[in-house]
Amino acid sequence: MEQPARILVVDDEIGIRYFLNEILTDVGYHVVTVDNGEAAMESIAAQEFDLALLDLKLTGGIGGLDILVELRQRSPDTAVIVLTAHASLDTAVEALRQGAHDYLFKPCEPEKLRESVRQGLIKRQRQTRQREVLNQLEHHLSTNLSEILSTAIERAITPDAEHVVEDDSRFIQQGDLMVDIARHIITLNGKLVEFSTTEFDLVAYLLEHAPRVISPQELAKEVLAYEGEIWEIGDIIRTHIYRVRQKMKAVDSKTDLIHTVRGVGYTIHT
Repeated sequence: MEQPARILVVDDEIGIRYFLNEILTDVGYHVVTVDNGEAAMESIAAQEFDLALLDLKLTGGIGGLDILVELRQRSPDTAVIVLTAHASLDTAVEALRQGAHDYLFKPCEPEKLRESVRQGLIKRQRQTRQREVLNQLEHHLSTNLSEILSTAIERAITPDAEHVVEDDSRFIQQGDLMVDIARHIITLNGKLVEFSTTEFDLVAYLLEHAPRVISPQELAKEVLAYEGEIWEIGDIIRTHIYRVRQKMKAVDSKTDLIHTVRGVGYTIHT
């Protein structure tokens, strides 16, 4: 009988630990919870985990990124999901660069948590299988041929491209404004901005093409998939831009990133 996946939960909030433990044990995982970095290091040294959920802002001397680095050294195949109560994509990006599989904002939605854990465990299985195959090949193949086969094997067992989002293209940033394409999240000065889907797409399009000035007609066609009279399109886009600006000002009243070029269109820059 296959053993349940072993998951380490590191969080200094008892309510979060209880919530994560309940959600994960209910679907059959074996969960170990600890409330500080020192205890996490001891657990990592004592056993190997399939996946770890790490709070980035732990009290004490050892933080979530420290634990992530230790996990990468001791057990490189362990999937890591970082947790943060502060909607800061800068920290999340750093965690992804350090080898984290994903990040979630606290409190987590149960469905998003379960899906992220499921994908993380799939990633671990793929990496473990690849490592085992390569270890076998190394006994029989020269170094150069092993490298060639490594690339071929990785391509063969990687999920379809439509299910994979590369970290380099996942984030778009302009000053203090950052967009996470995969999670449909936008933060300003490290704070989450609650945009509708259309508003998100509008900001992402402006940011992706910055500093070029984008006409209302182009925004309507590319973002809204709408074509119509020039005056009508102008009113529609103007309304969306107004709402975007108001939501940004609600997060940071001093910020005005979207600029109007009269008679031409809109651009976004710091």
